[in-house]
This record gives sequence, structure tokens and C-alpha cells, in this order.
Amino acid sequence: QVQVEESGGGLVQPGGSLRLSCTASGNILSVYFMAWYRQAPGKQRELVAKITSGGSTNYLDSVKGRFTISRGSAEDTAYLQMNGLKPEDTAVYYCNARIGAWGSLDDYWGQGTQVTVSS
Repeated sequence: QVQVEESGGGLVQPGGSLRLSCTASGNILSVYFMAWYRQAPGKQRELVAKITSGGSTNYLDSVKGRFTISRGSAEDTAYLQMNGLKPEDTAVYYCNARIGAWGSLDDYWGQGTQVTVSS
């Protein structure tokens, strides 16, 4: 069984920084991509950043130049470094990973971690 878990959220003042971590565990053969989504109250979930197994990245326009997604030394770990945080970045952040296991290829989601940007 595969699990995805996030950590690193919290309360930060405008202009501050946070680093989110995502780790996939279980019977994993390969991780095709890992991504961060966010959902603010009353809004739809949106893709924030994505990184493929080959290292290609893409970002939501509003976070370009402020957020950086990266992979750990193990392919089952990803990070989201968030700098210059703004109140509009407040949301629950979810990690998503497309993972190949024995006999399956599925998308997995973490439970989410709250990020609150407020003075």
C-alpha cells in the first residue's frame, strides 16, 4: 500500500518563508511526478507546482519567482520552498504523486497541511 504525507505548514507573517515536505512510502516501483496543489476556503483546488522524474518543473503564474519545487535524493521525496509569502497564499496545501507499484499506476494524495500567511 502506498501513502503520501506532507509536513511543514504553519503560520507565517507576510514576506516570510516556509518549506513543505512530501514523502511517499510503501511498495513503490517508480514515481513519475510529484506536485503541490492548494485549496483556499471557497475556492477550487489549484496546481501550484509540479516536478517530473526527469526534473522538469512548472508553476502557477502567481507563485513564479517565489516558490521552488525540488526532489530529494530519493525519488519519493519532494519539497516546496515558499519565499515572499502573501496573505493570498493562505490555503491547505496537498501533495500529489503519480506512483507505479506492482500491477498499478495511480495518483495518490496526502491529507494536506495548512499554510496561513497573516500579520
